[in-house]
Order: sequence, then C-alpha cells, then structure tokens
Amino acid sequence: MKYVFLICDDEKTSPSPEEIAADPAHQAYSAEVDRRGGTLGGARLRPVADATTVRVRDGETLVSDGPFAETKDFVGGIDIVDCADLDEALALAARHPYASRGCVEVRPVWE
Repeated sequence: MKYVFLICDDEKTSPSPEEIAADPAHQAYSAEVDRRGGTLGGARLRPVADATTVRVRDGETLVSDGPFAETKDFVGGIDIVDCADLDEALALAARHPYASRGCVEVRPVWE
C-alpha cells in the first residue's frame, strides 16, 4: 500500500539541503528506504513565504499569499513510500530524522 509522509518542521531551524545530505541520520534513513525498495516519489518544498493559498467561497475565488494556517510547523517535504501495511509505514516514519525534531504525518493513498 502507498503512503505519503508529510514531513513537518519549524522552518526557522530547518537545515539546508547541503546539511541534510551531510547528516548521518538522514543518510541512515535514506539507506533504510533504499533497502526497502526506495521512495515512489517525493520532494522538498520551498518555504511558506513562497506559498499561495486558494479558496473558493460562494463562487468567489480568494487568493492569499502564504500558507493555509499560521503555525510554526510547516510541511517542508513529502515522501511517497510503498509499505506492506500501516505498521510498516509507521515504523519507517519513526526512523525519519524529522520525527525527532518535528513530526511526520502518515497518510494512506487512495488506490
């Protein structure tokens, strides 16, 4: 079954891509994901300052700069993984380095 990991953190303290690549915890997580067959997709997202939110209310389109909600945690990236079941997905998410500094929300994909 496919799962999406929404990787959340405080963007004010989020490491750069170079720091992530050099981090042993991220290297170990990547090796574990590769051992399990790799990710099906994923991406690191730009900061919330680059976000635009679209809402339609009563037929009127409302566009605003910034994220949907004001919060210190933001979705900084996503991983799409294939796991046997939710227990396996949760175990893998627990190994993600951001689980110990922010959070990793696990959502099953409709198939």
